Amino acid sequence: MMYMHYCKKCHRIMMLTGHKMICPRCTDPLTELRISYLDYVDLGPGEREALLQKCANESELSGLKTTYRMYKYSKWYRELQAENSDELPITVLLAEKANKAHHK
Repeated sequence: MMYMHYCKKCHRIMMLTGHKMICPRCTDPLTELRISYLDYVDLGPGEREALLQKCANESELSGLKTTYRMYKYSKWYRELQAENSDELPITVLLAEKANKAHHK
């Protein structure tokens, strides 16, 4: 399925397949938005810009986001946490992994 995400560093709203946790462009953490893909495509250009500006505001972003928790039951998550001796946030681990793969 398609889900809407926001990257603070890139200042972009992105439509991505699945519940992504890091930005495919910069590898910083993403915020998954509550707005559905179908609702997003129904927005006009001005409404999309207004949504982008709301996402840029940290207090408004907290009201626009949602949390997908089922990833904690996946095999990749359990394997990643097994390597997490420093108890880092999952987005940090995923970003490090993506950066290592990108630099090979």
